[in-house]
Parts: sequence; C-alpha cells; structure tokens
Amino acid sequence: MRPLTVLHAAQPTDAGVARYVAAATIDQLTRGWRVVVACPSGGQLAAELTAHGVPRRHWPATRSPGVDTVGETQRLRRLISQVDPDVVHLHSAKAGLAGRLAVRGARPTLFQPHGWSWLAARGATAYGALAWERLAARWTDVCVCVGEGEATHARHRRVGTRHVVVRNGVDLANFAPAGEQARAAARDRLGIGHDVPLAVCLGRITRQKGQDVLVTAWPQVREHCPTAQLWIVGDGDLLPALRGDTQPGVRFVPPVTDPRPWYAAADVVVLPSRWEGLSLTLLEALSSGCSVVVSDIPGLAEAVTPGLGARVPVGDSRAVAQSVARRLGDADLRAAEGRAAALAASAFDARRTYEQLAAVTVQIVTAHFRRSPMHNRSD
Repeated sequence: MRPLTVLHAAQPTDAGVARYVAAATIDQLTRGWRVVVACPSGGQLAAELTAHGVPRRHWPATRSPGVDTVGETQRLRRLISQVDPDVVHLHSAKAGLAGRLAVRGARPTLFQPHGWSWLAARGATAYGALAWERLAARWTDVCVCVGEGEATHARHRRVGTRHVVVRNGVDLANFAPAGEQARAAARDRLGIGHDVPLAVCLGRITRQKGQDVLVTAWPQVREHCPTAQLWIVGDGDLLPALRGDTQPGVRFVPPVTDPRPWYAAADVVVLPSRWEGLSLTLLEALSSGCSVVVSDIPGLAEAVTPGLGARVPVGDSRAVAQSVARRLGDADLRAAEGRAAALAASAFDARRTYEQLAAVTVQIVTAHFRRSPMHNRSD
C-alpha cells in the first residue's frame, strides 16, 4: 500500500495556528506519510515547513471572507486536484470556508477551527459565521477541537457533525522551568533588571487576546507595585491604539520566534483573552513553570486548575490588576504556582496530541474507503 497522502490548508502564517500546522505536519512526515501544505508564502509557517522539508504549495488567502473568497476557493480546488490527497485537513476559518466549498464531501475532510469564527464576530456577521458552520457540517467528516471548551461551544450552538477533542499540546522538553541562573541570564539578554517585578503577555495584539484590558489594568497594578513592568510581546491591529495609550511601565516588543527567554524572565504571564480554543501560549507558560493570570473562559480555564494561577472574569481590568499585583508581590505564591504548573503541563504532552491526531486521520480515511471500495487505491 502506498503512504497516506494528506493535504493541509491554512491561511494564518504566524502565531499559534501556524506553529500547530508546522508541528503536526512535521510529525506526519516522520510517520512516512506524504504531506503537503497549502498556505500563503512568507511568515513563520512557510519558513518552518521549508526548514523541515515539508512540501508546500502557494495558496494566497486573506483572513476575512469577501470578494476574494471565490478565487481562493478555486485555487484551493485546483491544488487539491493536483495533490490528489486521501484526506484534506483544513485549519482555521478561511481554509475551512474555501476548502469545504471546494471539496463538498467528495474527499474525506477534517476541519480544525482553532477557535470558532463566530466568537470573533458580532451581530449579523457572527450569525452568518454560525449559520455557515451548521451548513458546512454536512461536508465535514470530523471536526477536531483543540479543547473541551471548543467542542462544548459547537454542541451548544448545534453545529452538527462528529466532534473529536484532540487537545493542544506542548513540547515538554523544549519548554521547561528555568532556574535562578537561567532567569538572570534571560533578563540580562532582554535588558530587564534582575529585581524588576515583571509581567509578560505574548501573542497577537488583537481584540481576541485582550491586551487592551491589561493596559487599562496596569495603573492599578502600579499602585500596589510601583516598579512593576509589563512587556507586551507581539504585533496586531490593536498595537497602534495601545501604543497611543501607553501607561508608565508598559513596553511593547515585536513578535519573537523563540518565546522561552520571556517565560524564563517573567514573574507572571498574563492571558486576558476574550475567547480561545486552547492557548498554546498558555501551555508553554505552564510547562515553563510560570505563574499565570488568565480569563475565566473555555480554552484557558480547562488548563488552569486551582493552584496554578488566577482565573478572572473576561474584561474585568480590576480583577486582572488585583491578581497580577498579588503575584508580583508574593514570591512564595508564584513559585508554588509555577511548580504546580510545570507538573500539570505533563497532561498536555505534544507527543500525545499528534499521536491522537494521526489516529483520527487514519480513521476517517479508512471509514471513507470502506464506504467507497471502488475508490480504494494501491500501488
């Protein structure tokens, strides 16, 4: 039998989805599968795929649906026809839209939302996104949800397809707690004083990630901890507005390819997101032994159990400020939470994630070919 052929399609080229697609396809390549990724050129994803020898096809696509969607769908349909995969794996909203319009159930199709599109929208746009997901479920063999919260959202909103939870994972060997020497070295490298109380927020600077809430909270943090600094690492459409409202002690840093020095340097990592699938940044922070303050939402709360950090109401800048200030002022508390976080992270081993993802992929291909024996091909 010839190797399994999988075509992955993704529009995001940076941040969490891009990191996931790169890691998953590298894993599948090591399994002896034929793997091809359709994505825009440029960005972290294309570079990572090239570095690891994962074949890539150029698929130009924008983030939001619009007049370009017809052309994006046609181009993806042509790529799928050229690659002739056994299964199509669509990552995030745009690939999920174009890919399912292109395939329409003609091939085994796996959709992975990485955060539901209707959560990112409001009003009629949100309703339209939800209506589309309900319609597109008929062309989806399996919807892979990265966390229990994502699957719960789908069930509550009556998105009717088979939902399988394959929780996001973290490379436990790559993200490990830093000792005092590593912490000091990281701060020296980043230009941060050894005694500075430091909160760090990493990720795209967008409404979803909620950095505006954290910036609003910062003056209250400084009331309790006057020398505290907040370093926001990333880029995004909210950056100009937040820079224009800069508070004392707040710094902005461009996106980084290696976040480990920031986890090592941080006293507390803050994720004030409004919605998430299951945050890779959170899992990295936990595995790195960081105390965390997160929004109490699915995708964050399921990983932050009591003793690992604080869960605060979404958008509540006062609660964010109180929780951050408490940890910046209590070294024993954050050390205890950091130790507990590193232990808890073992439940999110990336090796298990990709093993489960591979199993789901094989299952849907096998089921499809059992239903359509004439389509079963061999050398």
